[in-house]
Amino acid sequence: MLAAMAQLESARWWQVRRAQNLKPTTYRCPLCGGHLPALSEHFLIVPEGRSERRRHAHTECVLKARKAGRLPTRSEWQRTQPRRPSALRRAFARLTGRRRRQAADRGD
Repeated sequence: MLAAMAQLESARWWQVRRAQNLKPTTYRCPLCGGHLPALSEHFLIVPEGRSERRRHAHTECVLKARKAGRLPTRSEWQRTQPRRPSALRRAFARLTGRRRRQAADRGD
C-alpha cells in the first residue's frame, strides 16, 4: 500500500546528500511512501539541482535506488551524453566549411 503512494518525479540526474533534520518535522519518503521520523538521519535528493523541488528520503531507500540506477548523479548522467567536439575540431570544421563554400561560389 505504501509503494502505491510513493511518487518520485522524473529527472535526468539527481543531487544526493546526507541530511539530518534539526527541526521536529515529519516527511514522507518519495521512494517508498513511508514516514521519516522527526530528527532522524536521512538523505536529501534534489532533481537536476533545483533546490525548490528537493525531497527527504530514507537512507535505505536512497541506497537501494542508487544501486538500481534510479537516482543517477550529474556526473553519471553526463558520461552517457554525447561529447561536444573539441575547440580544435570545431575550428577546423568552420575553416573547411568556409573553404568549401568559397570553392562552390567560384565554381570549382
